[in-house]
Amino acid sequence: MAQLTVRRVSPEVVGALRRRAAANGRSAEAEHREILRATLLGTETDFAARAEALRRRLRSPVDSSETIRADRDRDSEA
Repeated sequence: MAQLTVRRVSPEVVGALRRRAAANGRSAEAEHREILRATLLGTETDFAARAEALRRRLRSPVDSSETIRADRDRDSEA
């Protein structure tokens, strides 16, 4: 397994990592690994949930098919 060294981390970030690790019953190193794993790899469920949220945000109440048909019909008459 590879090792990573992170330098110049602010005391606030280190403190937050230690608090989060304690809250999750892990060492700071184990918490750091979990943060990296979850952030970089995620899960298929996470991806599916994010994709669905994006689809909901981008969904439009306008039915563009009527506009597309009208444009197509107008262009074919010209």
